[in-house]
Amino acid sequence: MKQEQVCASRPVTSLLYSSGRSTTPTDPRGASQPDSVIFVVDDDASMREALAGLIAASDLRVECFASAHEFLQRAAPNTPSCLVLDVRMPDIGGFELQHELAAEGRDLPVIFITGHADIPMAVRAMKAGAIEFLPKPVKGEDLLAAIGQALERDRRARAQRAELALLRQRCDRLTDREFQVMARIARGKLNKQVAAEFGLSENTIKAHRRHIMEKMGANTFAELVAMIERLL
Repeated sequence: MKQEQVCASRPVTSLLYSSGRSTTPTDPRGASQPDSVIFVVDDDASMREALAGLIAASDLRVECFASAHEFLQRAAPNTPSCLVLDVRMPDIGGFELQHELAAEGRDLPVIFITGHADIPMAVRAMKAGAIEFLPKPVKGEDLLAAIGQALERDRRARAQRAELALLRQRCDRLTDREFQVMARIARGKLNKQVAAEFGLSENTIKAHRRHIMEKMGANTFAELVAMIERLL
């Protein structure tokens, strides 16, 4: 796999639109994070160099790829990340790559860039969940703002997936009976109703309920219900 690990000292500025203001803030909307990585996929080498220079100048790690095929060989990152993706490329186009990533379960925020923008293309990109759709030449401040938004979305999504995985681990610690009791009390059934259904004493159901709260790490019944709703 041909991968470009870039720490460019300067961008090819002719390929980036300048509004006369600096396009290299040190912390674009909170994007600058030491554990973040920005992937750039574009078949135009000069554009890759320009984008890499802009992104690297904002203290962000950037990896560049000349094709969608090269990028697909890269293992999924375990850190907040996003993809700056050209729409039109020779082998696999940007939309096709986005679709393939989704099919693989790689929920990576995408920022599309293109030199051939039109309204239907932009609508298609946004409907597919793109963070932004930017025409070339790219405005540096717009790209950095979109990257900040993309990284924040990915950071939140990763935190939510981690929390859900933890809840599932806790749920796996429940006995079959505890799981059955939890499902019923979450639907609003009273202890005596659950006890009658299973032919158990109300004290036994209360004991199950206490064990459920402990194993799930819930401090209140409302918190337990919220956990169950997330698991459903």
